[in-house]
Amino acid sequence: MELRQLRYFVAVVDEGGFTRAAARLHLAQPGLSAQIRQLEQELGQPLLDRSHRSVTLTETGRAVLPYARAALAAADAVRQTVDAYTGLLRGRVSLGLVSGATGNAFDIASFLADFHDAHPALEVALTEDTSERMQAALLAGELDIALLGPTDEVPPAGLSLQTVIDAPLAVAVAPGDPLLGPADRTSIPLAELRDRALICLPRGTGVRAALERACVQAGFRPRVTFEAAAPHVLAQLAARGLGVAVLPAGEGRTAFDGQLRTLTITRPGIRARIALAWRSTGPASPAARALLDALRGALPAVPVR
Repeated sequence: MELRQLRYFVAVVDEGGFTRAAARLHLAQPGLSAQIRQLEQELGQPLLDRSHRSVTLTETGRAVLPYARAALAAADAVRQTVDAYTGLLRGRVSLGLVSGATGNAFDIASFLADFHDAHPALEVALTEDTSERMQAALLAGELDIALLGPTDEVPPAGLSLQTVIDAPLAVAVAPGDPLLGPADRTSIPLAELRDRALICLPRGTGVRAALERACVQAGFRPRVTFEAAAPHVLAQLAARGLGVAVLPAGEGRTAFDGQLRTLTITRPGIRARIALAWRSTGPASPAARALLDALRGALPAVPVR
């Protein structure tokens, strides 16, 4: 039995099949299948049931899986201990990012490039998702760190947050829209959006959650007719007169200067927040802790209003 065979077995389980596991491991699928079969032959029992469209664990496979994970974790701990003495960080860190999380305020690509230069043996896996799903992934240990828009007024138990952006929500409309009113108008009561077609981020994002909470408290449900994952797309749709975009104040002004006017939402004011999030117990690996420390140093810590 070889450690790499256990790693292959766990990868197939985690990815739900041989095709995605082979892609993750950068192996040819026939070679991966052959290694798993060799492991099963050595153990004398099948670990995976291949009779269905998706690969599932056999009863023996379910019993073996925790020990396979423990063996891999122990091997990783040995490497990390040695690396700690040599000053080398290696491993894989999973970082989640909500689309449009930082806009122009933080250049995530440059940050990751610099971090890679400092730690070339460390792999950072970057994924985009909704804030709601990333919060769940953090708590489940599927993500190490995330930049997200908190979907609840109080952070979920088990998560620590560092707020990095705290801005009021605003509406963006094309010139001539009735919402604009007098030329010197800079804000709009939330109630005036009751019957308007709105353009907003999808459900599961912090902006959408904050908008829906405020609207329900005001006695109506927002009529969202267009959704997009990136704030600049919301601004683009509003610039074409397709509705009223709801987005953090300042978003979309540069790209659509002259095509949009923005009004801050008041009565009540609604805040859009982006936060760096991690499990309260701290990242499990030295690599993840190093990335978290670097992000906390590079990002501002903004007081929540």
